[in-house]
Amino acid sequence: MKKLLVLAAALMFTMSLGAQELANFVGGGSVKSPEMKDGKLTLRISAPYATEVQLSGGFLPTQKVMYNGAEVDYAAPVDMKRNDQGVWEYTLDMPAPELYTYSFTVDGVQVNDPANVLQQRDGTRYLSIVIVPGEFTENYFEANQRGNLSKVWFDSPTLGLNRRMYVYTPYGYDDPKNKKVKYPVLYLLHGGGGDEDAWSNMGRACQIIDNLIEKGLAEPMMIVMPNGNANQAAASPLMVANKQGQSEPNAYVKSLAEDIIPYIESHYRVIAKKSGRAVAGLSMGGGHTTAVTGLYPDLFDYICPMSCGMSDTPANRAALEGIKKAGYKLYWVGCGDADFAYPGTQVMDKMLTELDMPHTMYINGGGHTWSNWRHYLNTFGQLLFK
Repeated sequence: MKKLLVLAAALMFTMSLGAQELANFVGGGSVKSPEMKDGKLTLRISAPYATEVQLSGGFLPTQKVMYNGAEVDYAAPVDMKRNDQGVWEYTLDMPAPELYTYSFTVDGVQVNDPANVLQQRDGTRYLSIVIVPGEFTENYFEANQRGNLSKVWFDSPTLGLNRRMYVYTPYGYDDPKNKKVKYPVLYLLHGGGGDEDAWSNMGRACQIIDNLIEKGLAEPMMIVMPNGNANQAAASPLMVANKQGQSEPNAYVKSLAEDIIPYIESHYRVIAKKSGRAVAGLSMGGGHTTAVTGLYPDLFDYICPMSCGMSDTPANRAALEGIKKAGYKLYWVGCGDADFAYPGTQVMDKMLTELDMPHTMYINGGGHTWSNWRHYLNTFGQLLFK
């Protein structure tokens, strides 16, 4: 009898804990959002006591507005309609295949979609996402054969910090049959405001490379995604103390070459030579890409800066000449023609051409956006290590 009473008490305690958690969700109702059906996309939120609900999203029509002295595309929020059950909804024609972010504003308070588990973090901002399927986005979904993503802590003597980076190993890396197989490595660098989580979260890097490898379009490779903020130990949600004060110029670039690459090559089965290394980065990470290849021209055979540009200076020309002398297999540059980095990208193209350095200029529409950077990875990822 005593055992039964103890068991009952434990069960009631467990149910009580569950009730405390469930209390956060009571009243939300059964809402399906987002819903893609019959060529339409519908977003919904249950807010029976709200007086006004608006929807903001990358799938809404845009208009040109001036922002910080520049003309940019802006999608104005739209009003949602309330039904008799207190559910607000908005339906639009199915947008083009893409990954879109969105949020609701309920009586002036911005909230994410409580019915949608898919979210992404951009710095301190969290937004709901919806991926519209199609040829453009087919590699943004989970592949059948998936690699592993590890969050790795390592010491950085160059920066004087214990830091975190993300390391992707492809499907089959841990298979005992492949224990002697060595893999090439793509060092994939984020932009300003991002951290080691950016490429796997917003960039869908793991899904893209998983799919490319599975389809035989890319060589099996590892991806290393470091934190490009020299004073930051790790992404802000970890609440790890950062280093105070200013870092030396190119401190992170030196850490990449002298801390991160040696760590990877001593802890993983990789091709530890130039032909087995690629570096790519967007915006700030594109600047890190051009900087590390200029300072260490013997490290990488595959160089892919995105949305960063370059100024025509004697120092930059000397760095490119050093890369030319060391040799490389691919110099691939991506940028949207509406990107503020496009003029600098044109300068880079001119310099590479005048220095007689073979390169690929991949210029498409759009601006300084993850829509482009995901597409670029999906494109140049098929060219690496071949």
